[in-house]
Amino acid sequence: MPFELVVLFMSFAVSFLLTGPVIMLARKLNLVTNKALRFHPAHTHEGIVPRAGGVPIFLAIFITVIVFLPINKIMFGILLASSILVIIGTIDDYSDISPYVRFALNLIVSAIVIGFGLGIPYLSNPFGQAIPLDAWIINFDFFGTRSIWLLADILAIVWLTWTTNMVNWSKGVDGQLPGFVAITAIFMGLLGARFTAHDISVQSVTLFSFIVAGAYLGFLPFNFFPQKIMPGYGGGGLAGFLLGVLSILSFGKLGTAVLILSVPMIDAVYTIVRRIRKRQSPFRADWGHFHHRLLEIGWGKRRIAVFYWLISFILGISSLFLKGVEKIIAFVTCGVILLAFMLIINRMKKLK
Repeated sequence: MPFELVVLFMSFAVSFLLTGPVIMLARKLNLVTNKALRFHPAHTHEGIVPRAGGVPIFLAIFITVIVFLPINKIMFGILLASSILVIIGTIDDYSDISPYVRFALNLIVSAIVIGFGLGIPYLSNPFGQAIPLDAWIINFDFFGTRSIWLLADILAIVWLTWTTNMVNWSKGVDGQLPGFVAITAIFMGLLGARFTAHDISVQSVTLFSFIVAGAYLGFLPFNFFPQKIMPGYGGGGLAGFLLGVLSILSFGKLGTAVLILSVPMIDAVYTIVRRIRKRQSPFRADWGHFHHRLLEIGWGKRRIAVFYWLISFILGISSLFLKGVEKIIAFVTCGVILLAFMLIINRMKKLK
């Protein structure tokens, strides 16, 4: 059996075995969502549903990484930042944190992992030579010489904060998030097997990708319709953060991550623009995401979840073969189709 499947299976097993006890613990600690007592405009569920899904997912990733991967500075930073993010998410699951405070904490968490050496030294340019980001370096003395790659580090912090929130927004339907996150992580791992640009081995990047995939697959049976536990902000935010990290570790494959995550990416951009046009805060949750639109035209929750998985799988396969400009064309095509679909749905609503 390939070692990638070994780590995926262990991560899956730990996540699966821990999710049940976390469900019981969440009920005892009142880490639940009850629409009758705690209204949230974006929620689609009914009844009382435990949250804190990020806890078993993170523990599965943490345990499997400790067992199978060498812990260097970057991996330690990833685990540390992830643990802080899950703690923030669990607190948010219990008593909703202000979205502005949560956003500020996202920036801090992203800065922490960058401080441990993760960064984007350059951007691939489909039309020519790569765009370097490591030209502007600030050196300072703090327990030895330290360096800040100003442009590279700022871009990495922005990117990780963006993926953390963008992916988290696409968890509104039972089973939606863990499925497409696992698929995306697997394809990032396959791409990571080709290249790596950091002080971490190619094998570690690939194995870490499969560990992330296994943790979310182990959570999926409990989250699929009818869900017994929600990912919560801990599970959703952690998913986006780790996919952002994997896209950087996989030789700066930001374009690949954008392609595979086209649907949640375009939905997030559309949501921000829509909220700003309505003079609403882009940080405030509402009913209007793509999965909400699909519910409005009669799609069931299982169908929506499988749709997200299928699109992610197709785009993942495409990412293995498409190159620079071709990826841009594929992303723009997805964007045009998705935008047209959402405009048609909005038009249908107005005619009713």
